Amino acid sequence: MKKDLVAFQLVKFLEARGVEKIFGLCGHTVIGFLDALKESSIKFISVRHEQIAAHAADGYSRGKGCQVPGVLMTHLGPGLANATTGVAEASLNAVPMVVIAGDVPSCYFGRHPHQEVNLHADASQYEIYRPFVKRAWRVDRAELMPEIMDKAFRLAMTGRPGPVLVSVPMDIFSMELDVRFFDARIDNFPLLPKPGLDTKTAKDIAAMLGKAKNPILYPGGGVISSGASAALKALAEHLEIPVLYTLMGKGAIPDDHPLAVGMTGFWGTEFNNSTAMKADVMMAVGTRMSEADCSSWYRGETFDIPPTKFIHIDINPEEIGRNYKTEIGAVCDAKHALEAILAAARELFPEGVKRPGKVKEIADAKAAYFASIADAQKSDQFPMRPERILADLREALPRDGFVVADVGWNKNGVGQQFPIYEPGTFVAPGGLATMGYGPSAALGVKVACPDRKVVALIGDGGMGANVSPLATAAADNIAVVWVVMNNCAFGTIAGLENQHYEHQFGTLFERDGEPYTPDFAAIAEAYGIKGYTVKSAGEFKPVLEEALALNKPCLIDVRMENAPVVTEGCWNINDIFRKRGEEKPWRIWPWEEIEPWRMEK
Repeated sequence: MKKDLVAFQLVKFLEARGVEKIFGLCGHTVIGFLDALKESSIKFISVRHEQIAAHAADGYSRGKGCQVPGVLMTHLGPGLANATTGVAEASLNAVPMVVIAGDVPSCYFGRHPHQEVNLHADASQYEIYRPFVKRAWRVDRAELMPEIMDKAFRLAMTGRPGPVLVSVPMDIFSMELDVRFFDARIDNFPLLPKPGLDTKTAKDIAAMLGKAKNPILYPGGGVISSGASAALKALAEHLEIPVLYTLMGKGAIPDDHPLAVGMTGFWGTEFNNSTAMKADVMMAVGTRMSEADCSSWYRGETFDIPPTKFIHIDINPEEIGRNYKTEIGAVCDAKHALEAILAAARELFPEGVKRPGKVKEIADAKAAYFASIADAQKSDQFPMRPERILADLREALPRDGFVVADVGWNKNGVGQQFPIYEPGTFVAPGGLATMGYGPSAALGVKVACPDRKVVALIGDGGMGANVSPLATAAADNIAVVWVVMNNCAFGTIAGLENQHYEHQFGTLFERDGEPYTPDFAAIAEAYGIKGYTVKSAGEFKPVLEEALALNKPCLIDVRMENAPVVTEGCWNINDIFRKRGEEKPWRIWPWEEIEPWRMEK
């Protein structure tokens, strides 16, 4: 009977599953695992905070098109707790991830050992992940480790992808185990076909789209992660249907495609939202129809469902009919669905469908929108206009370069006005909208795609939340270019507060009443990274081009006007804010306002 330590057998298992990188942070519960990793082909990328590791693992998976899970290793207690935000962000964005966490020694269950989260429950630290991971396991016996790891990798990737947690008592890493337990699972790669769309439903949908007067296609992030972008584009072209998209669906169709309209919702333009609202048939694919994309689900702001007939395709059955009355719902993989509908459309409409004037209408609307921001895109003012920062970046960045955003202007503005040409090259925090996501996720994207340019657009609030991704980049020469859009504020919240309360208390960075900012370029230099401080609008683009050409980690600190993202979109918080003594009707009540179809008799 051949035996080996569990940690070494685990590493062999991970190698067999194609794991090439693990992001994480050391701790006394995982050094047995680190010992086994030391001689492995798997590269361990050490960070300075577990939230960074989680976001980096998220970015790595997204850089790989979500076709492999990011792998995160973390210590128990504070380590596991620190990673929660990053793992939850990945979960809400359907990013596959396997979290391997050290746990207290199994012989100490119930005794309140060092660093255990245990005030009201013993030996159950892993349960704090239950609200957002697909499943959380604790390995109670060494013999169960291979079975649990096998399940974890398959579950992370199947159905709606997402994170899973495997919590491992530290003594189990150091136990000897008969190799036959891992051998039985190490090559367990069953073919797992993704659910498809039956022929009749595909034809029904194709017929509705083809016969509609004003149909729209509405892809979400599931279209990108399933590799369905080509099928979406072909369907749009065959039936000449405008394509709008969610924030996470940006890039599902190139923004310079004649049928690409743009993003809807809070930060959608008037034309985008009105186009969606006028649709008689709408097919949404791979999206939860979340609040930000749907203008808080207010009727008559982005969507008007009904009378718009709504077709909803998603791999998660819980999403069908959750927020809108649904004419046809289908639980299936986005790629399989779009390919089936495309085949049906070609059969039912062999010559395709022409919608005279639609392409011109889209082109005219885009031209009018960009004309409206042209002065800002060319402005020489300093601090710079954010529109010019984005315009200069688009000119400097290759077509297949990645933009990794944080929250604020660098996400909302990019979603609204920055053209993305390749699926998956826009990486942003969606569901949880975590400030501080971008600096760390960019590490993972660049590690996944070392031959592609990666620029992280970060506000000074997000960069200030945690600058230590710079340490990891310096140590491992991860050539991200961070652009700090520095307005000395939590800019988006400052704008909201000023709009509703006419002050910006608690949202500005000040010292002695004057705007305050740390010297981010000097901080970068202290970490051993090239830092630039831009002094004029004309200086920004040449500096950016130089930084991209260096192929080394660089940071560019550029002062920016604290200007709001101009939008015609609707967000219900703007109806909730109220000054003391102000008479202001709340639009979110009565119930009929947001979901009139539920009140129909």
